[in-house]
Amino acid sequence: MIKLERDGAIHLVTLDNGPNTIDPEWQARLLEVLDTIEGDCEGDAGLVLTGVGKFFCSGLNVEVVMGLEGEARGLFSRSMSEIMRRILSLPIPTVAALNGHAFAAGAFIALACDYRIMRADRGWFCISEVDVGVPIGQPMANLLKARVSPQVARNAMLSGHRYTAEEAVAAGFADAMASEADLLNEAKKMAAELATKERRIFGTLKKTLNADVIAGYETQD
Repeated sequence: MIKLERDGAIHLVTLDNGPNTIDPEWQARLLEVLDTIEGDCEGDAGLVLTGVGKFFCSGLNVEVVMGLEGEARGLFSRSMSEIMRRILSLPIPTVAALNGHAFAAGAFIALACDYRIMRADRGWFCISEVDVGVPIGQPMANLLKARVSPQVARNAMLSGHRYTAEEAVAAGFADAMASEADLLNEAKKMAAELATKERRIFGTLKKTLNADVIAGYETQD
């Protein structure tokens, strides 16, 4: 479902479950992975998050999530906030290698990373909630507005536009694009270039940079 490997200084996390939709089991596994990474951040370290095939992450498993009731629904919401907060707070450089489609919550997970590289010839980046009838909470809206201009955030949220790699770079959703063959190596290279930074100050600066967004997720507990 979610694989974790260590490649030199890089923690490589691979989402490998078809469309990679998010449900409670998926959340639990990713939180386990984050536990492992957080325990191994000393010295040179970075994180690359990617998928397999034509999907990076397709967002919530709506059928499963809409069927959750009571405490199970509350736990799902809290777990989602914890995942976002912990990615934003990791004291190491994080790069999302978007191998394919990143929709809805999958797009927001990519936005929680420090940098994003998108496959040039395949895949869309899409804030698709407007078309699937799912609201966007204030913390995620704040994350979107922290990453792109107000105009881009408005258009992405209200239109559900599917951004190609070229459009995503122009809009600010992605920092670069690469061929399928080069994508993972480029993402590892980007993470490795920052992996040698002094860990404590790097983590402090990230928390300062993301403070307002992180605070929003903390209030979701």
